[in-house]
Amino acid sequence: MSQITFLNRQALYLRPDPARVVVRPFKPATEPRTLNPTDKSRANHIVDRVLALDPEAAAGQLAEVLTNFEGRHRRLLKRFEARADDMADAFATDIRFTETQRRLIGAYFLLEYAFEAAALFNPSIVPHPDQSGAPAGGRRFILSLRAVGEGHISSLTFRSGTIAADGSLAIDPSARLASVPGVERRTPGPHGDEVELVFAPDEDISERVIFPVTESQAHGIEDARFVEFDEGDRKIFRATYTAYSGQAIRSEMLETTDFVSFRMVPLQGDAAGNKGMALFPRRIDGRYAMIGRQDNESLYLIRSDDLHVWNGGELILKPRFPWEFVQIGNCGSPIELDEGWLLLTHGVGPVRRYSIGAVLLDKDDPSRILARSREPLVRPEPSEREGYVPNVVYTCGAMRHGGQIILPYAVSDTFSTLATIEIAALLRAMEG
Repeated sequence: MSQITFLNRQALYLRPDPARVVVRPFKPATEPRTLNPTDKSRANHIVDRVLALDPEAAAGQLAEVLTNFEGRHRRLLKRFEARADDMADAFATDIRFTETQRRLIGAYFLLEYAFEAAALFNPSIVPHPDQSGAPAGGRRFILSLRAVGEGHISSLTFRSGTIAADGSLAIDPSARLASVPGVERRTPGPHGDEVELVFAPDEDISERVIFPVTESQAHGIEDARFVEFDEGDRKIFRATYTAYSGQAIRSEMLETTDFVSFRMVPLQGDAAGNKGMALFPRRIDGRYAMIGRQDNESLYLIRSDDLHVWNGGELILKPRFPWEFVQIGNCGSPIELDEGWLLLTHGVGPVRRYSIGAVLLDKDDPSRILARSREPLVRPEPSEREGYVPNVVYTCGAMRHGGQIILPYAVSDTFSTLATIEIAALLRAMEG
């Protein structure tokens, strides 16, 4: 039973599935492999062994590989060829391959990675850019989720679903296959690479997995907070996320209009060195606005004329209630209501228990707090306490539909579920 009467938990669950795999580069290297370049001598030893096979044996080995793996991935031969091309700098310069050798060598430098084997959590939600097929009075949506696999590497994956006119929710079945995008363009810069990614348009949204593609993200793309941003003449989906290199974190931004093509941009400024930034869904007084946490325990309002540069910040919210005495943070982008900006927050209390609360900010001046929830809206129920990180409920963003808030949230850093919140009842329960 929910602790809050206007919160309705849904019997919908998104659980990690170790059967979902993508192919990733395999680097024969000194341990740990993820932090070291390919050992060129080992790479050439592998190539020499492949070249020593006679043509019939090489063709037979490639056929066996395809028998074992082709049904598990799209365009697998092209992946083999692309990987062999990527490895060219590691091979001896005088080597020439036949088509079969090139494909087989590419296969030796790839591996299958179960990208969501460990966890599928910290979701956010936005309207689907394609509303065709939406139920009457309802809406289609896209969920983003943080997936974690071997080595605790985080990637970004997606699901789709629908909201019916009565507020009931449904999640579309996920595809059996999964794919990573191609890197369309990479632009090096003083603050990191800007990267453009493109998926094949015939792939289902649930097939698409964005894996780390830059040094700053080498150990994970974490906790994407998506929002549908109104630019006046158009709408664009933007997400702030935490890039983790293995040694340092920083905030970066992802942009898309269709969830097929994506642009990844590193953020600049002193505020970008923190995690958990959440963008307002439109400009306020002509400026971009962001909620951040500069001191690791309180919330700040940051304004900027440049979407990719964030400095300073104004302290607007400190821990006040026992369930948030350790620290507070945002739970995604503010949601615009007639009454103000509804900002979902997370608070950390005794025994590091995470709960979800809410704050109402003034629409014209978001530094003004109009009301906040004395008690959490969501705290871990007995069935939600166990997992990879116990006693945690967490979300990276909710969405308004009519008089309800659609709230996807993660359970103990392991799986995700959804709930709905009646907006009017929530506002009545908040206090100044």
